[in-house]
Amino acid sequence: MRRPGIPLRKRLLVRLLVATVLIAVCSVAATAWLAVETTTRALRDEQGQVLAEDTDVLARLSGHAATHPDWKGIEKTVRELSAKTGRRIALTTTERTTIADSAPPGTALPPRAAATIDPLRTDTYTDRGAQRSGIDPRVVGPYLLPAQERARLGKLAEARKRCFARHGIVTTIVDTPSGRPALSNDDDVPLECADGRLNSPTQTEEKALGQLSELARDCLDRHHLDFTPPLFVTVDVGDRNLPTRYGIGKLAAQPQNQAARAAQRCLDSARRVQLDPYVAPRAELFLGIGDTPAVRFDMSAANKAKVFGAAGLVLAVTVAVTVVVATRLVRPLRALTEAARQPPELHVRVPVTTRDETGILAAAFNALTERRERLEEQRKAMVSDIAHELRSPLTNIRGWLEVTKDGLVEPDTALLTSLHEEALVLQRVIDDLQDLAAADAGTLRLHREPVAVGELLGQVAAAHRVAADAAGVALRTDTQGAPWSDADPVRMRQALGNLVSNALRHTPAGGSVTLSARADGADVVLEVADTGSGIAAEDLPHVFERFWRAEKSRSRRTGGSGLGLPIVRHLMAAHGGTVEAASEPGAGSVFTLRVPGLAGGASGPGPAPLQ
Repeated sequence: MRRPGIPLRKRLLVRLLVATVLIAVCSVAATAWLAVETTTRALRDEQGQVLAEDTDVLARLSGHAATHPDWKGIEKTVRELSAKTGRRIALTTTERTTIADSAPPGTALPPRAAATIDPLRTDTYTDRGAQRSGIDPRVVGPYLLPAQERARLGKLAEARKRCFARHGIVTTIVDTPSGRPALSNDDDVPLECADGRLNSPTQTEEKALGQLSELARDCLDRHHLDFTPPLFVTVDVGDRNLPTRYGIGKLAAQPQNQAARAAQRCLDSARRVQLDPYVAPRAELFLGIGDTPAVRFDMSAANKAKVFGAAGLVLAVTVAVTVVVATRLVRPLRALTEAARQPPELHVRVPVTTRDETGILAAAFNALTERRERLEEQRKAMVSDIAHELRSPLTNIRGWLEVTKDGLVEPDTALLTSLHEEALVLQRVIDDLQDLAAADAGTLRLHREPVAVGELLGQVAAAHRVAADAAGVALRTDTQGAPWSDADPVRMRQALGNLVSNALRHTPAGGSVTLSARADGADVVLEVADTGSGIAAEDLPHVFERFWRAEKSRSRRTGGSGLGLPIVRHLMAAHGGTVEAASEPGAGSVFTLRVPGLAGGASGPGPAPLQ
């Protein structure tokens, strides 16, 4: 057979080579990227640590400016920060007059300042703790409360904390820079606790707010704002997260529009004027040698040559190894391909030369070939068996009809009865074949319902009582307890009926057939035991095969079609159960069915055993 040509791009060897090269390239690129990224990240982490230190320096110097009217005594703080960070720290006025410097006198300053320290104009988005108005929250000025007012507000805060606690709200008292206590977690204030005393301005605050109102009035007049005095203002005094707001007066009934925003701008400007005497003058901060450049990874020419050289070597070794491995892999695959192209009736095998995946594949191919050969033999035997089973009753029916047609035999009752029996045999074979076909196609339907197993055994025994009496065989039932099963009662009667019919055919007169049932954990076990001739040990594995009989001569003396036991096996599989056979020649056989029980099902006394 001529092998069809395979395009080069679709050959397995080429695909393996391409895949390996791509993997190698990706591996080299990933390794290089990881090395670069790790180094860059380490440098950035180091730079981030430096930036964090710079932020701490700025925060501490800004804190001094917010709480002192001048820069006196800052030299000690600058030296401590320089020793801690290992960097030069210099503080100058806006005219570059030195206020404090950790470097020796005469050392030139960096070309640019790292930051400007002005507690009244703090960068809201970068400086920690800055308010939205741009004023450092540590600047309190005239809003600083004396000890007497602090003590009074402290008692009010404790009382409000206890009130919150009575309503299941846990709060803590935090002192703001002005000395005013505030409660955390007080967004949802119970009605009982909303007395307003804690948030009412003290005498000191009233005085400071009055000054603020006067300072803002000129600005408001210039903007021709229409309001009803006194003006409503909002002042944040304290920590950014715990603001304390005071209101003096209210705006007239008008929307919060451009006029309101202009009023807020006037208020912010007045606050800066009010707080200016309490803060240190604006200053410039210089750190180290100036701005730190951003970290950027730069690879030298020598490093580039090393990377590309190593990548090329990896690629060359990868390609060479792939060629060797792929060649060894493709050789047995080609043998499998050639064997698969042979005519199916030849049942060609392939040699198993390795113990790896290809060897396992070759062994599986040989096993599949052997299975296909056995299935083909079984198919031929099954076709022959079906033809035999259908030919016998059809031949009898045809023969009697022909002699009757020729007038040799009168169509009396006995003849019609014989023809009817042959038609029943034919119908039984066809029905069994139909059940097996439905099981093979997966269309065997079950109608499950709770089934009292004891009653089921009684029904099966009653249906076969006449046949048992005619054969001189005792038919008994034995149910232990009252087991229930979730099953299709019609199909279960069919399975048990097949077993009982089979037992009656192989049990001589004077023998017995016993149907028993018992619960076994979550399952129900049913047994059909007989005292017949039994099954030989070498025949026992074949009893559930289609058209198999212990009588090798294929005699129809027992009346079986060879399909009853295979149907039982399929019915049990459909129920999620199993069927097993055990036998001892001369002592009888036992067929055991195991089906799922009914969890939590009804229980009660089963039917009386049939004697």
